[in-house]
Amino acid sequence: MKKYYHVLLLMLGMAGTLLLQSCVDELSPADALNLSGNSRTYPLNAVDGSGISGNVVFEEGEGGYTKVTINLSGTPNGGAHPAHIHVNSAADGGGIAISLQPVDGTTGSSITLVNKLDDGTFIDYEGLIRFEGHVNVHLAYGQLETIVAQGDIGGNALDGTSKQYNLLTKDVAGISGTVLFEKSVAGFTVATIDLNGTPAGGSHPAHIHANSAAEGGGILISFNPVDGATGRSRTIIRTDDAGNPVSFEDILNMDAYVNVHLAANQLGTIVAQGDIGSNELTQNFKEYPLNELAVPGISGSIIFKERLNGFTLASIQLDNTPEGGMHPAHIHANSAAEGGGILVSFNPVNGTTGTSETTIRQLDNGQPLTYNQILDMDGYVNVHLSMNQLATIVAQGDIGGNELTGMSKMYPLNELAVPGISGSITFEERKNGFSLATIELANTPEGGVHPAHIHANSAAEGGGILVSFNPVDGSTGMSKTTIRSLDAGGPLTYSEIMDINGYVNVHLSMTQLNVIVAQGDIGENELTGEMKMYALNESAVPGISGSITFEERKSGFSLATIELDNTPDGGIHPAHIHANSAAEGGGILVSFNPVDGTTGMSKTTIRTLDAGGTLTYAEILDMDGYVNVHLAPDQLAVIVAQGDIGGNELTGTSSTYALGELAVPGISGTVTFNERKNGFTLATIMLSNTPEGGIHPAHIHANSAEEGGGILVSFVPVNGTTGMSHTTIRAFDSGAALTYQDLLSIDGYVNVHLSADQLGVIVAQGNVGSNATAVPA
Repeated sequence: MKKYYHVLLLMLGMAGTLLLQSCVDELSPADALNLSGNSRTYPLNAVDGSGISGNVVFEEGEGGYTKVTINLSGTPNGGAHPAHIHVNSAADGGGIAISLQPVDGTTGSSITLVNKLDDGTFIDYEGLIRFEGHVNVHLAYGQLETIVAQGDIGGNALDGTSKQYNLLTKDVAGISGTVLFEKSVAGFTVATIDLNGTPAGGSHPAHIHANSAAEGGGILISFNPVDGATGRSRTIIRTDDAGNPVSFEDILNMDAYVNVHLAANQLGTIVAQGDIGSNELTQNFKEYPLNELAVPGISGSIIFKERLNGFTLASIQLDNTPEGGMHPAHIHANSAAEGGGILVSFNPVNGTTGTSETTIRQLDNGQPLTYNQILDMDGYVNVHLSMNQLATIVAQGDIGGNELTGMSKMYPLNELAVPGISGSITFEERKNGFSLATIELANTPEGGVHPAHIHANSAAEGGGILVSFNPVDGSTGMSKTTIRSLDAGGPLTYSEIMDINGYVNVHLSMTQLNVIVAQGDIGENELTGEMKMYALNESAVPGISGSITFEERKSGFSLATIELDNTPDGGIHPAHIHANSAAEGGGILVSFNPVDGTTGMSKTTIRTLDAGGTLTYAEILDMDGYVNVHLAPDQLAVIVAQGDIGGNELTGTSSTYALGELAVPGISGTVTFNERKNGFTLATIMLSNTPEGGIHPAHIHANSAEEGGGILVSFVPVNGTTGMSHTTIRAFDSGAALTYQDLLSIDGYVNVHLSADQLGVIVAQGNVGSNATAVPA
């Protein structure tokens, strides 16, 4: 075939008919050209809805020839469609450089062997694939102005690299779309704007402007106007408007945005707009609430969006701002609860739309400020009513490091000196690890200013001031304070507050700090909800009785609350935990705060024994002790109320045995064994008709009463005046342990004697344990 091709050329040359032309004579078979295997294909796109599209293929052949094949679908049968390679891009347009064989409408194909431009300039395959041109296929020879298919080739062909940005609706509702930047093989850029909603017949100037859309800036690059009928504009970008070269990569890194205007004489009306290049937004954003403040109903949010360049688009959106208002807005230093100077100024919020958009690149003092730095910033946002009313804040919110994490802890603040004033304090963790403390009280007096503090220790103990809050506003009952440190200067985090040994006092006024209107334990002094109540029974003073309640604190220690009825007004009643059971008596282990006779109350935090060893809530519940409340500091011998606690608590299980009359007519009664929590026993003898002032020894003896036997257990003697004896039984007189369960099966009986010197006279007697059946108590 190669030989045939050379012979053909020779014959044509000898005939003198071969002229220098752009195409091999159509009589030369294309198949005679040997191909190297190198090829390049370019798309040919339908134009103006022709429905005709396909591709053009360049194949490298020998002798500097290139086989150019057009393949189209949708061409009409019998048609002949002129085709050419034109200079420049399709977007720019240009004259014919190379004429190609017409496309056969029936087959949709055309083959041309090319080795020259129409002007005779040689061009090979490598030259063609670098040639900055485009292919046009026309409807017919008489209708060359109608292009049915078109596509860029060579240096104008796209290399597949592209970047698209959104163009958002601006001043004219409904117009929006995209701008697509595509890199060509030659390195320049094809920019295609596609908009929806443009008016037919409109012509919309479009430009790349310097800076971000939120900042605004001058024109850098002008696009071909957008055709309103199609919503499209296609522009080849090689330089900026000043003539400086601009590459595809330059556009992707450009600090810029795109504006599409309504018309050449209405450039002030932007129909679509979007940031591009380094101002493109990443997927990272952070939203913070802006809460209502001085003007009811105005609230919203601020969203910080990260740009590719690391800077930020800040968007404020508020509801219910007044029509036509202009609301200055800033980032201030510190938290809203602390207040601080302006760090960053936003574009004012438009009252009509409730919106503001600002590109943040730096602090107002000129220092750079990135998106990541904003997320850790010690700041808050204020939106003001107007430029001449900056003191009126309409919306406010903490940002950055001051953002709340959602972790919070509320403690009650209970009524104290002023009836009706009570509420709560809530500590909320900030992102930076510090706290927002919010006090909310009901029924504070209008116009009042109430100092408030965290004090050391528990409220029951009292202590010095650790942390000062912003005073509570009596009109609102509110106080908000950012806590970063103790008043002494050491840092204080949210986690440390959760474990602080402290309590909160709210005072009536600066001049009446001794009047506490509300109070509550916090931190490790918080009550867990675990509690145990014990009865305090009437003793030496008729009518005085009540209870003691031990409540577990988070720290593991206890709040002990004594509540007594009928204590005398103004009385001061010392109270203690004593060792052993009340029936045994014992020394003081723990001293309580005295009971106030006027209120009948005492509150004490218990952390240690008086001797100094630690004492936890759990240990109190198992303690071998009892509580005495005394009449007065100088009358400790007079017990007004008393009760067993801890291991000495009665379980409610008991057995009662009859003690029958014996040597002294009329004296009889019962002995009751009550089980204690510790497994031992409270034995209570109750006799009738014992002589006033008598002291009657009593014992458990071995065996049955019918058999008789020696003393096993000695009771506390029966008081003749009351007929009563209370004894805690823990062991036999010999020392061996003796439990309640042991007593139920003991082989024994009880004797009550007339007196210590008349032990032979038994006044009451009864079998117990295995020798008797218990009777109802």
